[in-house]
This record gives sequence, structure tokens and C-alpha cells, in this order.
Amino acid sequence: MSDLVSTALVTGGSRGLGKSIALALARAGFQVYLTYASKAADAEAVVAEIQAAGGQAKAFPLNVGNAEDVAGFFQAEIKDKVLLGALVNNAGITKDGLILRMKDEDWDAVLGVNLRGPFICLREAAKIMTRQRQGSIVNIASISGQMGVPGQANYSSSKAGLIGLTKAAAKELAARNVTVNAVAPGFIVSDMTDALDDKTRDQYLSQIPLKRFGAAEDVAKAVIFLVSENATYITGQVLAVNGGLYC
Repeated sequence: MSDLVSTALVTGGSRGLGKSIALALARAGFQVYLTYASKAADAEAVVAEIQAAGGQAKAFPLNVGNAEDVAGFFQAEIKDKVLLGALVNNAGITKDGLILRMKDEDWDAVLGVNLRGPFICLREAAKIMTRQRQGSIVNIASISGQMGVPGQANYSSSKAGLIGLTKAAAKELAARNVTVNAVAPGFIVSDMTDALDDKTRDQYLSQIPLKRFGAAEDVAKAVIFLVSENATYITGQVLAVNGGLYC
């Protein structure tokens, strides 16, 4: 096992938080495998950026909510081929709407990607990491799962469930030296925050003690810490990256 390449797998690694996490992991010395749902060009651009900086990376299409697809991917690309040093469950979607108007399919779609997906990927990674007797799993949760957000009952529920999954998995896998933690971002600069009008933006900022939105790099730094040698005695925790905004 020692002669295999130490690899970090990032789901939803083609843009946004996933891209920043993938780049940071590559800088930390990991070979990075990143998955994407639909935008192959974006994923390959991340791979090219990592390779241009001297790192190693590959991109793979993957439906994280499909257990058969995920199991096949791990069998074909991970098992006995790389040392799986880290899994970052980042892939996620939103389909916002008020509860009274929320469609069943919008609830199912969000829970399918945001909670079922991480469970399936964690289960496959755990099979490998427990045999290795080493590995780190980081689930990207959200402040929405800690405090609840109106219009995001499905998203908030998926992220709250992900926190529960994190804590349960941490207890199950600890005996095999596998850590499981979550990072819960607050308001992070994105296309969504860029589209806010000044009044709404100021309302959000007024709730944040540091008086600024976070950057994707802030979240990536938290992930890097949790998969590093500095965090080997940390498991089952939720690291909030939110500028001091708590529920």
C-alpha cells in the first residue's frame, strides 16, 4: 500500500467550493480525483490548472446519488490503485421553495444528491480506508443545516442530516483510524451573493460579526486542516466557517 499514490477524492469538484478545495488539496501534495455531474469542460479546466502547477489530477463523470455508479467507480478507479487519503463530499444542489409550495420531486432531488450521495460515497470510501487503517473524510455541510433557512427546507434538512451522518460515521470508523468531520460554511462569495441587491446584501452582512462574506478559499483551508497531520485527533466535529455567524 505504501507505494501507491496518496489521493484525495472531491465530489462536485469542477467549480465553486469544490474547485477551491481541489486546488488546495493539490497544493498540499495530494493527487486529486474530482467528479462532476454535467460540465466536463469545467472539470477538465480544474485538472489542467492543477497539472500546470505541477500537480496530478483526473476528472470523472459521476452521479453520486446512484449507488451502482459509485460502487463501479470506486472499483475501477480507487480500490488497489491509489492510497485513498481523503474523501471530500462536496457535491450538492439547491431547489429552493417555501414548504407549502415545495414539490415532492424537489425534496427528493436535493436529499438524493446532498445526503444520499455523501452516504453512498462515504460507505465506499470506508470500505477502503478501514482496510488501509487510515484516511480522512470531510463532509461539506452548511450553516443552513445548523440554523435552518426559510425557503430551503429541503436543503437545510439535507445538510442537517449530513451533520448527523458525520457524527455517526466518526464513531463507527474511529477504531480503524479513519476520521470523519464536517465543514459548515456560512455566507460565501458566489454567483448567488453577487446577485444580491444592496439592501439584502447589507442585511446579511449585518448578521456577520466579521462584516464580510467568506471566500471559497476560507472553506478550502478548513478542509486542508482536517485532512492534515494536524487534525489526527479530531473526529466527529463540525467546523463552522462563517465569520462568527451562529444560530
